[in-house]
Amino acid sequence: MTNLAALDGATIAFDLDGTLVESAPDLINAVNAILATEGLVPLGYDQGRPFISRGARWLLQWGLELAGAQDPAARTAALFGHFISYYSAHVADETKPFPGAVQAMEILKAAGARLVVCTNKPTGLSRSLLSQLDMLRLFDGVVGIDAVTAAKPDPAHLIEAVDAVGGDLARTIMVGDADTDAGAARAAGTPLILVDFGYTEIPAAELAPDVLLHHFDDLVGACAGLLDKGRGIDRLGEARA
Repeated sequence: MTNLAALDGATIAFDLDGTLVESAPDLINAVNAILATEGLVPLGYDQGRPFISRGARWLLQWGLELAGAQDPAARTAALFGHFISYYSAHVADETKPFPGAVQAMEILKAAGARLVVCTNKPTGLSRSLLSQLDMLRLFDGVVGIDAVTAAKPDPAHLIEAVDAVGGDLARTIMVGDADTDAGAARAAGTPLILVDFGYTEIPAAELAPDVLLHHFDDLVGACAGLLDKGRGIDRLGEARA
């Protein structure tokens, strides 16, 4: 039985893209809109999805490189503002929360946990996306790359996100999908939950999370278990594989 009392006063920090939401379609569509203006071939979905954790600027440059653009770094610098403008207008065209995410966060919040988004996406874009998906109401704070002294995998991002919502780092869990999340959590000394359906070049299982999650149905139990026990390795959700 899940001990919901263990969640009271805890802080659960979430990565956004690839963890809470399937945003790859809109991000790759935005890259392709820019490539089209340059007369270049589009970036394939499978070519782009694993690398989204590297950030939008890198993704645009990757698309330019694969398309054979001359001096892709310089073209990225020149085109990135147009990319952001396009993406801002289409941030939630196809993006959806992963199954069970909203319901799990509602339970966590009702149990007294503080929820904060800790993302390398800009804060304004993150808030806009969450608002359009009716998810902003679930969070005590949204802390993007522009609101911290250093971005993930630097632990400062996680530490400052927890501070922003009045949380206690000693009772914090990081939930993410990629090596940037793993690096921040390990450096900050917090337990780590990784989902195995996100955006990562290194399989989540190889990043040695405390919990490897296959579905958000198991998130509440995973968080409560880590907070209750305070230590140990779990693999909740393996039965779904």
